[in-house]
Amino acid sequence: MQNKKIMLSANNAFVIYNFRYGLMKALEQEGYEIITLAGEDSVAEEIKNNGWKYINLDIDRRGKNIINDLKLFYSYYKIYKKEKPDYILQFTIKPNIYGTLAAKILGISVINNVTGLGDVFSKENLTSKIVKLLYKVAFKFPKKVFFQNDDDLEIFLKNKLIDRKICGRLPGSGVDIEKFKPLKKENSNEKFKFLFLGRISETKGVRLINEASKLLRDKYPNVEFQLLGKVYTEESSHVSKEELKEWEKHSNIKYLGTSKDVRNEIKECDCILFPSYYREGVPRSLIEAAAMAKLIITTNNVGCKDIVQDGYNGYLAEPKDLDSLIEKIEKVLSLGKEDIEKLGLNGRKKVEKEFDEKIVIQKYLEVIQK
Repeated sequence: MQNKKIMLSANNAFVIYNFRYGLMKALEQEGYEIITLAGEDSVAEEIKNNGWKYINLDIDRRGKNIINDLKLFYSYYKIYKKEKPDYILQFTIKPNIYGTLAAKILGISVINNVTGLGDVFSKENLTSKIVKLLYKVAFKFPKKVFFQNDDDLEIFLKNKLIDRKICGRLPGSGVDIEKFKPLKKENSNEKFKFLFLGRISETKGVRLINEASKLLRDKYPNVEFQLLGKVYTEESSHVSKEELKEWEKHSNIKYLGTSKDVRNEIKECDCILFPSYYREGVPRSLIEAAAMAKLIITTNNVGCKDIVQDGYNGYLAEPKDLDSLIEKIEKVLSLGKEDIEKLGLNGRKKVEKEFDEKIVIQKYLEVIQK
């Protein structure tokens, strides 16, 4: 067993290290050698500090240039051929497609994870047709393909992109419920704080938060809307840092930048606000927040509704609907302290039962050991 290699491949190092750390630790304990392959970011060093091999991959996760994608396919082929892993665990669209095709040529076993479908399946155009065709070809070959929600699984089956026999279901990426647990606030809140966690992108609903904040500012001067996350300037739907500064002048918005440990920001907020209309897998930030017993407002949207049960551990607004979002914000502001705590603790119970990362790790180990 000692010499068996498992490679984890994704768009960027952050996705692997932050969402798959527990899985890598478990595989290491089983005696596997761990290799990671992803685009470089600040987290790459953390991977190496754990004694795991990190290989930098030149990948444009949103690019649609066919020449670049052919180069990416060739990169996968060269790296997989050189490293000779026994298994490859792939996450996100391009590794799932091009990595799978390269692994097939080399006869390497692959387990894929559909971590959300993003914008591609939200509209019918040439790009979506090409991506569906690529999925249909590539997904003939994995040993297993895990889906994070039933909506995505059904889309693949309905479009005949996959054989049901190789499909599996996971509760998102799961979280370490010992690490993400209810923590006491350190600062006495003079303000009621709503916290958004995620990419600072229009499709994640940040513009809606700004609009809601402007409309509610005079009525609720004691409320603050915090935005925590990275601005990806290469994304067409990103909101720039300059624009965020303008927002701060005219609303109760506060941009916090990024965080090395989101538990610090989650514990100090009163409610998580995530009005995404992007095709999510199951948003990791919502699982983390629920695990820390935080009440959540999100949307009745793919992936988001898997973690929030309306009225039980939070509230679901309609996607892209400002009035619906404001209604839910005002509902939360009308709640007493005990009700807020009860909804938060219900979220913790839900995570313990459905989203513990041990469930995810066990399913991976079962497939690999088969």
